[in-house]
Amino acid sequence: MGSPAKSCSTTSASAAPSSPAITASATTPSTTPPPPAGTSASRAPRKAPRATAETTASTRSAERAAVARSAEEAVVAFLRGRGYWIVATNLRIGRLEIDIVARDGPTIMVVEVRTRGDGAWTSGLGSIGYRKRKLIRRAGERLWQRRYKNDASALRLRFDAASVRFVNGRAEVEYVPAAF
Repeated sequence: MGSPAKSCSTTSASAAPSSPAITASATTPSTTPPPPAGTSASRAPRKAPRATAETTASTRSAERAAVARSAEEAVVAFLRGRGYWIVATNLRIGRLEIDIVARDGPTIMVVEVRTRGDGAWTSGLGSIGYRKRKLIRRAGERLWQRRYKNDASALRLRFDAASVRFVNGRAEVEYVPAAF
């Protein structure tokens, strides 16, 4: 059993670096100034972890979001070029999201947009797995129930997929109607 001098709430100068008090204070951010010169290094607070990993992750997320927006814009331009009417982009239905809702006469299209980098193991279209298809179908069915169920001009709901690759700064769109 430990003596009161070695309890977790008391830190002594002779405490080993692996003592619970040192370990606990090393993981807790300190707002106290550094110890005066001449104090032992074992008592000096450790430096806070560098924020470079977090900054890099947030930068990477921002870059991915920008690429996703560019891909969706490319698919919107592709669909408009074929005469489709764009009803909505990034439509949220509860927790679900539909990338693009388009219309071609009586057909309402729910379009999932994917993009992959050059070193990806699968294509954009191949990355739409069973679970994602199920979520997209659920979102489309909710959209139909809330918006188009009583619309006599909307006769059919279709689920399309689009894959976008950026080659030399130019978007290449692969579009699959009735993909799933």
